[in-house]
Amino acid sequence: MTSERTQQKDAYALILEAIDVGVYKPGDRLVESELAERFGVSRTPIREALQRLETQSLLARDGRSLVVASLDHNQLSELYVVRSELEGLAARLAASHATVEEKRVLRDMVEEDRQRVEDTAALARTNKRFHKMIHLASHNRYLVQQLDLVYRSMALMATSSLAAEGRGTKAVEEHDAIVTAIENSDGEAAYQALKAHISKAFMTRLKEDAERERL
Repeated sequence: MTSERTQQKDAYALILEAIDVGVYKPGDRLVESELAERFGVSRTPIREALQRLETQSLLARDGRSLVVASLDHNQLSELYVVRSELEGLAARLAASHATVEEKRVLRDMVEEDRQRVEDTAALARTNKRFHKMIHLASHNRYLVQQLDLVYRSMALMATSSLAAEGRGTKAVEEHDAIVTAIENSDGEAAYQALKAHISKAFMTRLKEDAERERL
């Protein structure tokens, strides 16, 4: 029973990670047998994981097939509104509750990211870790849980806004402002800096989407 539960959990995590890193993109069809072979997991936990992902609206029905869901303009806007408020709150709380060690880790992340602004893929990975550290530094488990749900839905975005030309350098500077506010225990400044950061990321994504539509 324990092994079966472990497989079930692993299958869900494996598929979710594959969507998150872009192995499976919005519109891609997920086939139970292919997933079982890819991940070395039996078909039963794969089936249960797919059902769970469908319930969470990360997968959608296309006839009899399951495909990775996509976000329309309204869904994207709604997601960014929620993300902005929750992450702003996390930054505000982090300014009050982050430990000395957490502040140092955040500062180190910013300085390390200055060296990888041209590496979009690496920056996208470290960007997720940076935001997760702020969530944890809020020291509010319920907020962290809600942000985990938001980031699960963000896995449906096929590209990172950091891929836009010049966005990496600007994003690192925005991260610097957030960390400075947290280091100074200035909750309002941290809140506003993080909300501004999310707003700029959203504007970049909208411009990129509009450009793709034009082509």
